[in-house]
Amino acid sequence: MVVLATKLYVSGDARERATDSLRSLVNNEIGDLEVEFEVGVRHDDFPSVTIEGEDAVVARNVLREEFGEIVPDLEAGETYVGTLDSWDEDGFILDAGQAVRIPAEEFDLGPGSPTQIRERYGLVQHMPLRFVYGGEFGDEDAEPSRLAEAERDRLYEWSRGDGRLNVNSATRAEVRATLNRAGHAQDYITVERLGLLEQSVVCPEDTDPPGLLSSIGEYLPAELRCVVP
Repeated sequence: MVVLATKLYVSGDARERATDSLRSLVNNEIGDLEVEFEVGVRHDDFPSVTIEGEDAVVARNVLREEFGEIVPDLEAGETYVGTLDSWDEDGFILDAGQAVRIPAEEFDLGPGSPTQIRERYGLVQHMPLRFVYGGEFGDEDAEPSRLAEAERDRLYEWSRGDGRLNVNSATRAEVRATLNRAGHAQDYITVERLGLLEQSVVCPEDTDPPGLLSSIGEYLPAELRCVVP
């Protein structure tokens, strides 16, 4: 079984649609392999995929690479994926199956408070982020956990691009459908999937991300954050 590092935190019909979307995503990744799989959701909203068959080992590795994995025990110095759970003046709290604090001084994303950093880089709640685990909280010999270098590079690349609009609480298909219905089919390049319910709308040079947010915000019951270069 693989526990995917993305959360399914919506309820009702939206939860059913999101589960169907996840099932389709998993099938796209491993459907050509000799496996059978079943998707479930844990009590903490992390989805699990049970896999059986001749290519089960390969299929698990494919899903780990694509989504990241929630594991029972974290090892110091290893890189994992956690979802942005909360933030305060001291840093970010990621949910990696257990709470992991990333102190503000370990962001290495330029000046500003955690709230300002979140705004600057368009970090929506529950967005998956890669981090290097420092050690158990309270261990005097443990290093602080920090954002992974690859994660920092990704966020810096966003800030140098033409702009983005990040969204949570919606599948990729729902975001694309909303953009198209609102008459913005020509105002975005693509919708990148960050997590199951976290998406990034990539804007062309002549699209204003805050203007796009203003236009579609009423149609999406979601948190929206802009990345403005």
